[in-house]
Amino acid sequence: MRTEKSQSVTTKPPSKWRLYLEVSRLHNFPVGSERVFWPCAWASTSAAYRTSATLDVLSFHILVFGIVSTFLHSAGCVINDILDVESDRKVERTKSRPLPSGDLSLGAALMFLVALTGGGLIGLSFTTPAAFRIALFAIFPLYTLYPLMKRWTNWPQAWLGLTANWGIFVAWTWMAEMHDYYTPIFFFAGAWVWTIIYDTIYASQDRDDDAKAGIGSTAVVFGRRVRQILSLFALIYVGFLAYAGVTNHQSILYFVVSVGGAVLHLFWQLATVDFDDPADCSNKFVSNNSLGFIVWLGILLDYMIHTY
Repeated sequence: MRTEKSQSVTTKPPSKWRLYLEVSRLHNFPVGSERVFWPCAWASTSAAYRTSATLDVLSFHILVFGIVSTFLHSAGCVINDILDVESDRKVERTKSRPLPSGDLSLGAALMFLVALTGGGLIGLSFTTPAAFRIALFAIFPLYTLYPLMKRWTNWPQAWLGLTANWGIFVAWTWMAEMHDYYTPIFFFAGAWVWTIIYDTIYASQDRDDDAKAGIGSTAVVFGRRVRQILSLFALIYVGFLAYAGVTNHQSILYFVVSVGGAVLHLFWQLATVDFDDPADCSNKFVSNNSLGFIVWLGILLDYMIHTY
């Protein structure tokens, strides 16, 4: 009679590189980073439209913000995981992340945070001194304090709206170098509302866990009225988007492509999202990358026709 030896199955731990990618969310690139990038692209292109800047200049600005948004979004994710390590252990979706699981040490995460922040600051050094000073406000207090907002308020998405869209003022200041801030103010107000929409959808994945853990979230606050409330926010966002175009003297092309496209995309999102299905909430959150591109496309087409 043959005796077979039982074999234990061992799971290979993730590599250090994989842990760094996960803690900064770079393993899902460009998800998240594009939410920081698109508002910068809107402001840069609308300011280029206003000032008739050359395509070479606009392209360089867009490239810089693409790089900077990636560094700063990743740094923000690391800060978030460092400060939220205890609460993340109580949420099913986040308890296996590198820091809550113990796979990555706090010291390693802090060193990576310094490197990412340094990379973002190097990228911002290519802007003007005035734009650079405005950008510093995004790093502290906006990015730094955001993870604490879910402990201090039930509306952390409102603070995230300030954080993710502050680049609008940086981009406008760098490109336009003027004191007329009507257009970026309305872009910023609209983007702030847009952030509450998409991050409430995202937070709906963890609504029950957040409620049990006492973590603040608009998904918890809005409850079963979330679709109706976000629909109202969508109308407000579209209104700000349209008025930003009015203040910047955009042509009909902007209102058809950017504003009209945003209306259709938001209608689809809010009509079809299943707030009780985490997978669908995640998919709808990711789809906002397309909305950001649609808004930028209208501004870009308007700029190309107006300038050339």
